[in-house]
Amino acid sequence: MTQSQQQGTPVRLYMFQCGSLKCKTNNIKMNADPTPYEIPVPWYLITHPKGNVVIDGGNAVECATDPEGHWGGITEVYWPVMTPEQGVEAELERLGISKDSVRYVLQSHLHLDHTGAVGRFPKATHLVQRSEYEYAFTPDWFAAGGYIRKDFDKPGLKWQFLNGDATDGYDLYGDGVIRLFFTPGHAPGHQSFLITLPSGDKYLLAVDAAYTVDHWEERALPGFLASTVDTVRSVQKLRALAEHEEAHVVTGHDPDAWPSFKQAPEFYS
Repeated sequence: MTQSQQQGTPVRLYMFQCGSLKCKTNNIKMNADPTPYEIPVPWYLITHPKGNVVIDGGNAVECATDPEGHWGGITEVYWPVMTPEQGVEAELERLGISKDSVRYVLQSHLHLDHTGAVGRFPKATHLVQRSEYEYAFTPDWFAAGGYIRKDFDKPGLKWQFLNGDATDGYDLYGDGVIRLFFTPGHAPGHQSFLITLPSGDKYLLAVDAAYTVDHWEERALPGFLASTVDTVRSVQKLRALAEHEEAHVVTGHDPDAWPSFKQAPEFYS
């Protein structure tokens, strides 16, 4: 894509599903019965005249052919179900989006089902909270299985770091389209995203700050978290933001709510 073609790119929000994860209900909703449960693995693309932006990218495509080899023992708890065609690169190719047009890869956090885009786009800057990046290299024992170091510890990557609440509302392009908010709890350096489209519609991508509508509505805690207090307060923070901005809320892995949103190649604009 040439620079002139990029400058004519309309602002659009695409929502993708990178397959699913098979787990148990209590892995997603604390104290629930350990019944089989399958959750979607979303990721997002925002096309923009200043450069396209990928948020997370879902699972690494290697999970499509060798889940155990790529993820190791965590597959005993979370089993990825996906095809190679659901990998981030193949999905963008299907839309006619060139790899070189991706200017930013934004990481909500660095858990294994959110790092599928890291290192896949040669001209991209990878933006993450500094606290999350540092924790990913030295996680506590209970969180270690959620970080697949070979997904994000790659040579030659360009990283940009944000620093917690001090960067709340960070405006990626300075035009109000993509803003980032620090929402720790599920992970120490988790962040969520407020997307404002040309129509005026706003979408709050909570990602794993709120796995499901049950978490959003304070009926359940997530089955995995780094800090209960931070988790609860981040949801409260996002609820106030959503109300103030009159934003549509997209939770992270809700199998019931996720189908209500348009799936790529459909988009919001």
